Amino acid sequence: MREGVRRRVLAVVLVLTAGFLALYAYGTKEAFDEVRSLDVGGGAIDLEEQVLAGATLLGLAMFVTLFLGVVLAVFLTLNAIRGDAERGLLQPLVVRPVGRTTLLLARFLAAAAICAVYVLVVFAAAVLITGAIGDFWPGQVVATGAGLAAAVVIVVALSLLGSAVLSTTANGIAIFMVFGAGLAGGLLGQIGEALNSEALDDIATIASWALPFEALYQDGLNALTADVQGVTGIVVSLGPFGGAQAAGPLLWAWALAYLLGVGLLADRLVKRLDL
Repeated sequence: MREGVRRRVLAVVLVLTAGFLALYAYGTKEAFDEVRSLDVGGGAIDLEEQVLAGATLLGLAMFVTLFLGVVLAVFLTLNAIRGDAERGLLQPLVVRPVGRTTLLLARFLAAAAICAVYVLVVFAAAVLITGAIGDFWPGQVVATGAGLAAAVVIVVALSLLGSAVLSTTANGIAIFMVFGAGLAGGLLGQIGEALNSEALDDIATIASWALPFEALYQDGLNALTADVQGVTGIVVSLGPFGGAQAAGPLLWAWALAYLLGVGLLADRLVKRLDL
């Protein structure tokens, strides 16, 4: 936390967060005011406007929350290993009193804890804003928040892995490109479902499991809209980058195994790093 304050990382993220929540509150108020003024009838499709607006807004809030969490994760870890080694900050630490594995694990736990708490707080704020303004309270909020927190922890691990082999700038670019690749995979899945394309569905599935943060995001979005039925449920299941997909308990087991694999690889690379 002190390092984040010193580098003004937290200040930047807090300003972005305050701006997002202010705009989200204003947009939510305008959206629900518009919904209340509508008169859907005369044989039109029976959409529950309040549920549709609330679930759609929260789905968008989920995506922005994940993006801001990724920004925080990258800022906290992009120069955690090689960047500090090039500045001569790691050498005194990895000899005494702590070793390389301990240093890597401590940095991961600290960054993961900060980022997980951050996304949970921001998402909770979005839920409260939506409920207070639009009287919409989604089901399975805990499962949705857990999916977001786990997704950002995966990004923290990937960023630490990248920091062991890449320079600060290169690692930042690489992680954002990996994040973009995951979003593109989710978007391909939506297109594949719309076109009934097996090939696109397969590509999206592989991308989501190769980059589990996208699968966790989709699973969280599914938990957010699981209680919404009918045509409204179909509409709100579409996210901005990847629709709602229930992955089941196997996803969490795979995410844990993926995390351990990335950690072991990072530990091996850090031990071989010439300081």
